[in-house]
Amino acid sequence: MKNEKAVVVFSGGQDSTTCLFWALKNFKEVETVTFQYGQRHSKEIEVAKEIADELGVKHTVLDMSLLNQLAPNALTREEIDIEHEDGELPTTFVDGRNLLFLSFAAVLAKNAGARHLVTGVCETDFSGYPDCRDVFIKSLNVTLNLSMDYQFVIHTPLMWINKAETWGLADELGALEFVRERTLTCYNGVIADGCGECPACLLRKRGLDDYLQLKEEGR
Repeated sequence: MKNEKAVVVFSGGQDSTTCLFWALKNFKEVETVTFQYGQRHSKEIEVAKEIADELGVKHTVLDMSLLNQLAPNALTREEIDIEHEDGELPTTFVDGRNLLFLSFAAVLAKNAGARHLVTGVCETDFSGYPDCRDVFIKSLNVTLNLSMDYQFVIHTPLMWINKAETWGLADELGALEFVRERTLTCYNGVIADGCGECPACLLRKRGLDDYLQLKEEGR
């Protein structure tokens, strides 16, 4: 992979930024692609651009506003509360998001001469999102290869690790403080440690606390 090119699906959040550092370590050339789909906070696009610029990688923003029209949810509608009832998908689930994002990223990648796609989906710490499952990624990988007659490889560095281990990977890549201070994970649009109250912030903080405790204990 050291002599090849990758495209990272990039939101400017903790997971995708960790994946970007992973890609920069493992590929000769890296690009990022961010999707504007009418998400609650345009700040997400700004943060992604700032990080890409600072790390010296090409950054493309694609207009996916149609997704906002098709899939009303808590990430695209301020009047919908962020909730997660037992046995149901969270209101933050956006139908078809990863399917569409990876498909459009693949079109961009092929035309950029890249065979590798990198995404931060995770089956360990996910909230029940069906499009974060490994079986979905493997299925889509086959479909993309067949649809474009092109040998893509979708990489998911975070698929089988929890949030504490994701912080550990960032630390291993020399990016722990960068990820902590520069990324936007918060559903309420607060950079770094976030609002401390939304589900995304709580998961992020719990993972960081667990990792720092393990690190202190030398484990």
